[in-house]
Amino acid sequence: MERLCGPELPFWELNTTFHTDQPDLPLCFQLSVLAWLPCVYLWLVSPVYLFYLKKNNKGYIMVSILNRFKTVFGLFLWIVCWTDLFYSFHEMQQNQTPPPIFFITPLVLGTTMLLATFLIQSERLHGVQSSGVLFIFWFLSVLCAIVPFRSKILKASDESHIPDTLRITTFYFYFSLVACELILCCFNESPPLFSSTVTDPNPCPETTAGFLSSMTFWWFTSLAFKGYKMPLEAKDLWSLKKRDSSEEMVPKLLREWKKEQAKARSEQNVSGQALYAKPPPSTTNHLSGDEAGPQEADVLLANQKAPKQPSFLRALLKTFGPYFLIGSAYKLLQDVITFVNPQLLSLLISFTKRDDVPLWWGYTLAFLMFFTAFLQTLILHHHFQYCFVTGMNVRTALIGAIYRKALVITNAAKRSSTVGEIVNLMSVDAQRFMDLTAFLNMLWSAPLQIMLALYFLWQNLGPSVLAGVAVMVMLIPLNAFIAMKTRAYQVEQMQHKDARIKLMNEILNGIKVLKLYAWEESFKQKVLDIRQKELNVLRKTAYLGAVSTMAWTSAPFLVALTSFAVFVSVDENNILDAKRAFVSLSLFNILRFPLNMLPQVISSMAQASVSLKRIQNFLSHDELDPDSVDRKNTSADFSVTVVNGTFSWAKDDPPVLHSISVMVPRGSLLAVVGPVGCGKSSLISALLGEMEKLEGEVSVRGSVAYVPQQAWIQNATLRDNILFGKAFDEQKYRSVLDACALTPDLEVLPGGDLTEIGEKGINLSGGQRQRVSLARALYSDADVYLLDDPLSAVDAHVSKHIFDQLIGPEGLLKEKTRVLVTHGISFLPQVDNILVLGKGRVSEMGSHQELLQQNGAFAEFLRNYALEDVLEEEAEDELLDEVEFFPEDALSNHLSDMMENEPVMNEARKAFMRQISVLSADGENPRTRSVRRHGCSQRKRVEPPEKKKEVEKLIQAETAETGRVKTKVYLEYVKAVGALLSALIVLLYGCQSAAAIGSNIWLSQWTNDATGNHTKENVHMRVSVYAALGITQGILVMISSYTLAMGNIGAARRLHANLLSNKLHTPQSFFDTTPIGRIINRFSKDIYVIDEALPSTVLMFLGTFCASLSTMIVIVCSTPYFALIIPALAFIYVFVQRFYVATSRQLKRLESVSRSPIYSHFSETVTGSSVIRAYGRNHAFVLMSDAKVDENQKSHYPGIVSNRWLGVRIEFIGNCIVLFAALFAVIWKETLSPGLVGLSVSYALQVTMSLNWMVRMTSDLENNIVAVERVKEYSETKPEAPWEVEDKKPPPEWPTEGKVEFQDYSVRYREGLDLVLRSITLNVKGGEKIGIVGRTGAGKSSMTLCLFRLLEAAGGEISIDGVKIAEIGLHDLRSRLTIIPQEPVLFSGTLRMNLDPFDRYSDEDVWRALEHSHLHRFVQNQPAQLQMECSEGGENLSVGQRQLVCLARALLRKTRILILDEATAAIDLETDDLIQSTIRTQFESCTVFTIAHRLNTIMDYTRVLVLDKGKIAEFDTPTNLISKRGIFYGMAKDAGLAQ
Repeated sequence: MERLCGPELPFWELNTTFHTDQPDLPLCFQLSVLAWLPCVYLWLVSPVYLFYLKKNNKGYIMVSILNRFKTVFGLFLWIVCWTDLFYSFHEMQQNQTPPPIFFITPLVLGTTMLLATFLIQSERLHGVQSSGVLFIFWFLSVLCAIVPFRSKILKASDESHIPDTLRITTFYFYFSLVACELILCCFNESPPLFSSTVTDPNPCPETTAGFLSSMTFWWFTSLAFKGYKMPLEAKDLWSLKKRDSSEEMVPKLLREWKKEQAKARSEQNVSGQALYAKPPPSTTNHLSGDEAGPQEADVLLANQKAPKQPSFLRALLKTFGPYFLIGSAYKLLQDVITFVNPQLLSLLISFTKRDDVPLWWGYTLAFLMFFTAFLQTLILHHHFQYCFVTGMNVRTALIGAIYRKALVITNAAKRSSTVGEIVNLMSVDAQRFMDLTAFLNMLWSAPLQIMLALYFLWQNLGPSVLAGVAVMVMLIPLNAFIAMKTRAYQVEQMQHKDARIKLMNEILNGIKVLKLYAWEESFKQKVLDIRQKELNVLRKTAYLGAVSTMAWTSAPFLVALTSFAVFVSVDENNILDAKRAFVSLSLFNILRFPLNMLPQVISSMAQASVSLKRIQNFLSHDELDPDSVDRKNTSADFSVTVVNGTFSWAKDDPPVLHSISVMVPRGSLLAVVGPVGCGKSSLISALLGEMEKLEGEVSVRGSVAYVPQQAWIQNATLRDNILFGKAFDEQKYRSVLDACALTPDLEVLPGGDLTEIGEKGINLSGGQRQRVSLARALYSDADVYLLDDPLSAVDAHVSKHIFDQLIGPEGLLKEKTRVLVTHGISFLPQVDNILVLGKGRVSEMGSHQELLQQNGAFAEFLRNYALEDVLEEEAEDELLDEVEFFPEDALSNHLSDMMENEPVMNEARKAFMRQISVLSADGENPRTRSVRRHGCSQRKRVEPPEKKKEVEKLIQAETAETGRVKTKVYLEYVKAVGALLSALIVLLYGCQSAAAIGSNIWLSQWTNDATGNHTKENVHMRVSVYAALGITQGILVMISSYTLAMGNIGAARRLHANLLSNKLHTPQSFFDTTPIGRIINRFSKDIYVIDEALPSTVLMFLGTFCASLSTMIVIVCSTPYFALIIPALAFIYVFVQRFYVATSRQLKRLESVSRSPIYSHFSETVTGSSVIRAYGRNHAFVLMSDAKVDENQKSHYPGIVSNRWLGVRIEFIGNCIVLFAALFAVIWKETLSPGLVGLSVSYALQVTMSLNWMVRMTSDLENNIVAVERVKEYSETKPEAPWEVEDKKPPPEWPTEGKVEFQDYSVRYREGLDLVLRSITLNVKGGEKIGIVGRTGAGKSSMTLCLFRLLEAAGGEISIDGVKIAEIGLHDLRSRLTIIPQEPVLFSGTLRMNLDPFDRYSDEDVWRALEHSHLHRFVQNQPAQLQMECSEGGENLSVGQRQLVCLARALLRKTRILILDEATAAIDLETDDLIQSTIRTQFESCTVFTIAHRLNTIMDYTRVLVLDKGKIAEFDTPTNLISKRGIFYGMAKDAGLAQ
């Protein structure tokens, strides 16, 4: 250095730098190190940076004023620096030779300024709006220039005349220009020309954010502000950045995956060819990795290991690795910086011990601590940002890849993974990857942190550290054991929960039957029994939770205790001073995180590897060969040809179709017939290329339209279902609707053709679905139509209409080629050719006449079927006449009435409800949401048209909560926990914090012994008190977390019990207007939150709150002035927290709302993949799925950033706390002992984590407490009348006669609807048999509902045996009447339970009832007899048997009054006769009301009541009524019972 600066200018002097109150750096140091530092940085970085700019060119930016200023200042700087250089040359000529440094530094600085100016321009040309590289350069330059700036001012003030005037002047110019450059660098350039930000309506501000804004996530503030002012909506969200979108991510991953597959295949072929020169040509219809024929396989098996699988992991790493590594680099940096603060702390403590040091040392240390903490914050959050974004991208790419694959897998592959499994791949497995990426870096970072911490601890405490580490290691198996047990309990808990939800679902589905039978109590007990088991498991989990919380809180303490105890007892000279103790404590605290994270990361790695394998297997499935069907067929005459085709469903399956040869001439209609299972549908699939072609040729000419046997309907509007991506053409569309007989249906649907159709077409009947599917085919205007039995689902006259208008020789498709699979014999004479299949071969083919003349299999088939067909059609026609007779009433008032004429719909509904029950069993299921929607659409259809508007309102009542949660809700929860218990919990938490503070204050006292030399005598006392305090804290932690858990469980029990009992007391009308999915959601999702999520949130919240509070207390106690700063910090804290909570809550809601469409669209696609492929719409559907994923990520991404935004802000507050704690320690160093300094600063260093978590927990608490609110809302719906009224109890044997009187009786379904029965008056004597008839919607079912008081009177009254039924309790009334309902509802459980849930009757009684109801023999043949299990909804019994079970229930109760709501289409005539004869014999003396659909059952009744529009039209004996020739006569005539 002397050579550079000369002997007069020393490089370093301790006296002027450190040991003085006015420190200054020597001139040589200023000119060399300080001047060169920024230059070295810029020259090192610029080559890399220029290369980066060349790679990432975003287009150029127009020259702006800002840019001109930057450039001009840059040139000025160069001039200023070189002025110094020339001045040095000038001095040389004057013979005052300056030292070499005066030449070198200006030269270096000048060229660097030119480089900076060059960078400014190249950034502009490459579209960089704000530069981090230059910002850091200017920042360093200013920082390094501050010291010379100060020292020049000091020098000037000391000396009278100023030497070297020019250099001082140029330096001031230099300083001000650099400062200007730094300020200008903070501003942004305008976006580059033609960039997407210009065209995008709502671009993400991150793309245009400046360097500072990016570093602190300032660009997010606008959204946080908007979210605070009003709840965010989907339209407020920014567009997804191009690089995060599906169109970028998915192809990237798929490219790498294709490379992997190709590599695996080529390796395999190489190993194959070594054994076998030329593999035989493959004939399978495949694009699979394994192109080997069977013979070759045998040869290879002998000496070749399993084929090498392509590695999906490698593909993932290649795609996302580079981006993820940037995050890892940040993590490495952060790990290193973490250990700076403990070192600074030790310096600070040494500083407070010494009196002979200048104060500025302390201030420098304080600011250094602040600066490193702040840097650590920024770096950590950028690491997280990179990791989470990678996770998000991995999820996008995985979902996209799985979706694309699902569209093209073969049927064999589809069999191996069900729809549910594939949906799981994209929901659960993709999610696992996403969770893993966040912490994947911990795999190497945790060991690194542990090693560094141990190294520093060793330096501090020597070998005694090992004692502490041993304790940590011993705690790991404990935690692992607890985790294992907890997982086992969770599984058990899930099973109980599933059972409870399943039962609840049944109860809610059959709530009407429960009410009619007065069985609520029994079922309530069943639910509560399961709930009790559930709570028992929760209690066990709570024990474990308490132990693990204790382990987690006491771990650092135990480690410290053992280390310190060993340290002082090993050697008498070892003295525990403040520096050692508190630096060790802060290092132990750093250790705690990686030690806890490692096991978690490893277990989530294990889970992710399972997921990886599953996804890899799925993506390696065979794909359909697009060339198996030749579409380029040019022969003019035949549209469809199959030559000698043999097909199977999977490679290894036996063929389904053998040597089929078919030629279909252009424009002809081919019918395919044959018995069930002969391969008719398979033939259609073969033509679509969905089957494995084992041999032969298939060619189809032109485009294809396909109508599958089970119509596939999308969850979209009816119009979208028909257009299926084609442009809308009004005239063509109308003609299609007419041809498919859909026009009348549109008038029925609430929104016409814009009605939203639920998943799987749930709100259409089977026939409607099939017609929509036909309309789609017709609209697509293809060349070849493949129709797989489209007419079986529709009624006879509709199928005739469709055949004539559409398929037949006169239909709209008469010019097209049609292949029709059919069972309907009536159409066969009108087709061109008939293909008869039998056992997978073509048995005959020809026109109708030819086949009849051949008198082969087909002629026989006709003879067998013709008779049945004719009978069937007549019956159908009758039913249809009846429906058409009264069209305006077809939409009835009540669900069950509607169901009478639509058995198909009914089955669909039941199946659908079963689905819900499966779905809701999982609390967080993405599909429970969509289920609610169906519930609505389904019930909407049932309401009378003029009431439609209001009804829609009735059902859409569920609102997403917005805004803050009311304090009342928290109080409700506290009340549910119990006020005393709540107070106790808070007290315990207070005590535990006090114990923790106590032990640390004791430690600081102990360390102060070191200064006063009384260490020897009271070491034992110090250690034992320290241990006692720590152990007390551990025990208190355990007690408090256990008490809290007990309180939470008690609250959960109370809330659930209230909800359940209220729901069972709720009147029927509530269930008619509330979709079941919504009620189930309260019982599954919300109760789950109250059971599991809420307690852990409360625990964490209380824990972090106490930690933050105790930090404040400790700092205030040691430096009271700190109290002045708390209000300011608290204000900022609350401010940030409010913004964050409001925004993040809404973002979470938006994210979950946009998540379910991804999965529902996906499962829909999988079920309809053959249709999508047939119409060639793969690409469109892929785009739809991508759009849905992107829509979801649009709300997920701001959610990630909001956490980073919050983290930086809150940790900044934490860093301020560190700064002030250190500053005050420096200021009051005279009065403070080193122990207290260590105490307050080490507490401050921990606080950032607690503060950060506290905000998150507050936010989670607000999100979760909503569940209490929702459960509360449904626990307070208005109940029905009391079940029992003590002072109005009827006599036990009532009713004895069975006399029923209606007096001027009126009733309506719900407030605000019209009357269903209007002032009815009638008297029925005991023992009479009354038939009730009337058209749909006349109020027949309402009569029965009134007797049971499911509907309360709107006027008038009913009395039975002189007792007014409105005055007695509901159970007293309902248990004395018996009903055989129209829909037989069974519950899962034993048969005995289904007959007699209260165990009131003996087994003999039950058997007798079974005998009379003709079920005796069936039950005796069952191995379990009466204990036979009925499945959900009685699935394992036929409909007829279920009806007989209901009859047996009635026989058991044997009350005086029987109501029989007769079933329609669900039941066969045989069962019907059985029931009628039983009733005639067994209920001879009872009063019987029968709602009849088949008049022949009531022709021998005492009297018949004819209702019309809610009034009595006729009431007399059947014979009299027929002779009167009124309404009844008309009905009897229709039924063929009167002439």
